[in-house]
Amino acid sequence: MHAHVSVEHRQILTDEALSLVAKLHRTFEQRRAQLLALRAVRQEEFDAGKLPDFLPETAGIRNSEWKIAPQPTDMLDRRVEITGPTDRKMVINALNSGASTFMADFEDSNCPTWANMIEGQINLRDAVRGSASLDQSGKHYTLNEEVAVLIVRPRGWHLNEKHVVIDGEPVSASLFDFALFFFHNARELLRRGSGPYFYLPKMESHLEARLWNDVFKLAQAELGIPQGSIKATALIETVLAAFEMDEILWELKDHSAGLNIGRWDYIFSCIKKFRSNENFCLADRAQVTMTAPFLRAYALSLVKTCHRRGAPAMGGMAAQIPIKNDPDANEAALEKVRQDKLREVTDGCDGTWVAHPALVPVAKAVFDRHMPGPNQYRRQSPDVNFAARDLLDFKPDQPITEGGLRNNISVGIQYLGVWLAGNGCVPVFNLMEDAATAEISRSQIWQWIRSSKGVLDDGRKVTVDLFRQLLAEELPKVRAYLGEAAWQAGKYEQAARLFDQITTGAYVEFLTLSAYDLID
Repeated sequence: MHAHVSVEHRQILTDEALSLVAKLHRTFEQRRAQLLALRAVRQEEFDAGKLPDFLPETAGIRNSEWKIAPQPTDMLDRRVEITGPTDRKMVINALNSGASTFMADFEDSNCPTWANMIEGQINLRDAVRGSASLDQSGKHYTLNEEVAVLIVRPRGWHLNEKHVVIDGEPVSASLFDFALFFFHNARELLRRGSGPYFYLPKMESHLEARLWNDVFKLAQAELGIPQGSIKATALIETVLAAFEMDEILWELKDHSAGLNIGRWDYIFSCIKKFRSNENFCLADRAQVTMTAPFLRAYALSLVKTCHRRGAPAMGGMAAQIPIKNDPDANEAALEKVRQDKLREVTDGCDGTWVAHPALVPVAKAVFDRHMPGPNQYRRQSPDVNFAARDLLDFKPDQPITEGGLRNNISVGIQYLGVWLAGNGCVPVFNLMEDAATAEISRSQIWQWIRSSKGVLDDGRKVTVDLFRQLLAEELPKVRAYLGEAAWQAGKYEQAARLFDQITTGAYVEFLTLSAYDLID
């Protein structure tokens, strides 16, 4: 273990818990490596112009009738889910927020420093037992009698936990996060009438879901917990997973808690997968909304697929946060949330995500009005029939503007500047951003530079020189916008250098892979 382990950390990093981590690593690491290699092979095919399609070898799964296992009682009504990192204040406030569930995030809204990862596990252990409390800035925080149902998101298959090495290899971050939480909390959650519930990020195929399912089976056997106790919601946040939604539900069938519309990472995935396709280009990020053809096809297909299989179909994130001292702007932001949630609930979603406790009652009011029951599983969509071409109908492709280019640069600097200082959940221009937004920002610029379609609406081609000119202009603007105290608390100049590196150099699959080397 290449990290400082405090006395408190040892309560999590026990010999027994680490034995489970090691068992999972030794059993599944080779398969994980093979699946990551398969991702690279498929990317080479997309770079050569191939497009994804539904898999002929799994047509039998798509065309036959079957259902996932029934949901636990406390997972039947998930109308509002709040999400956020695992710091102690966030955990307490989210569980107390009035939301149905809280997705405690070890992934995109968390910066994976060693301290954040282990202290997050401590905070969740205490939350499960109802003992989490905090005294901070003259305030006392403690858990209410009734709290949201806890769901945990471990890191994705592509990430390692560099501080823990087994047989000479860094352990999978997915297995590390999952195993520690599961070991310390599964029995206690079941004793309290709940269970070990998870969100699964960044999967690109049903084979990756199969790997998770096998992990679940072994972990439950090791702890002597009934098979099927684990329930996991798969985030459909890659364009390839959208072609395998039935198959992902099938692989997780006994452990499935449905699918989620992971919209921001989904947009990032589209840019990443087709970055070298001469016909692909997306307009300014602000123009790419959930009413875009490819996103509409994806969202409606997900709802149809889930309900056909008796599975929850979870809506996406409203990133807005309250705007203080500006009532008009605040009301405009809340109205955007209402309209977003209205679209989701009338599409058939069984619940939705918010990023701030103040948005829980806003989203809940919309779902309460249009979804009087606990869910909409019985609502079928026989008229929804999208083909592969619909999922690949990437519009709008214009306009690309200087303002959009500058916004991508500014958001990237602001997010990375705080991430490198240890925080993965960052308010930027009145939106709560996580890594997905920064991924879109840098990937769009990378692709605009290299695509013949990367032309601003005033006729200028997006180039490395133009990018660097605007980067140099935006950095001092960020300093002025944030104020000196916030500037000094972050690492914005380092962030600008990293943003330049991953935007002008060879494409990096995930910016967190490069940035992880720069944190403790």
